[in-house]
Amino acid sequence: MHIRITSPQNPKIKTLLALEKARERKEQQRFVIEGQKEIALALEAGYRINSLFFCDEIISAEAALQLVDDRLLIPVSREVFNRLVVRENSGGMLAVAEMRTHRLQDLVLSKNPLVLVLESVEKPGNLGAILRTADAAGVDAVICCDPQTDFYNPNVIRSSLGCVFTMPIASASSDETISWLKMNSIAIYCTYLQASKPYTETDFTNASAIVMGTEATGISPLWVQHADANIIIPMHGKIDSMNVSTAAAVVVFEARRQRSLKTA
Repeated sequence: MHIRITSPQNPKIKTLLALEKARERKEQQRFVIEGQKEIALALEAGYRINSLFFCDEIISAEAALQLVDDRLLIPVSREVFNRLVVRENSGGMLAVAEMRTHRLQDLVLSKNPLVLVLESVEKPGNLGAILRTADAAGVDAVICCDPQTDFYNPNVIRSSLGCVFTMPIASASSDETISWLKMNSIAIYCTYLQASKPYTETDFTNASAIVMGTEATGISPLWVQHADANIIIPMHGKIDSMNVSTAAAVVVFEARRQRSLKTA
């Protein structure tokens, strides 16, 4: 076990804090996991942990040792720990882990896949919430096309409750994803404000990809052009759209409902 760190100016702490920036995460190919449950999920999914910082005033070394080897443990004071974490209930520990590549060709699909595609997703909190929804609905994979945020943004990890580690995910361009979907005979259903077909009248029981765009601009013309059908969630109020994570939940669970009825 390493020597206890009591100063926020310690080089190890400065290096860790730098990982808050996307550019630094990309350069180091490392990221921070905050919370005991999230760290455990990452380990279960096979992520490699480089170090685990724990506050010995909150949690014991014995508890931390249940997750990693003692050579990776770095005890810190409460002052230092409070400087490192964002959440209040992080369980007294956070870890530094190595990034993975997330390629389309590495995804393993079921015989009748249900895939969720997100184009140019911007807000990390929305991405995290969508990953939780995808996990709950048993979606085969989530694909981010032309992403504006990275999978290892701290807010993605927090809002996904660790589903970013357990959910099959990939990142690719829209062109690459459309080609991959067609190659795997997966029908493309795009949520589109100008569509006339309600999502409830769309058959999701066969291999399907549900495509969601941004709240501000929706999906791009490229996806509209290649869609097997463009679908809409009817709005009954004064606004014409909803939060993308909410919209994803609505359509994905309709797909899951249909599939459950088919196999009943």
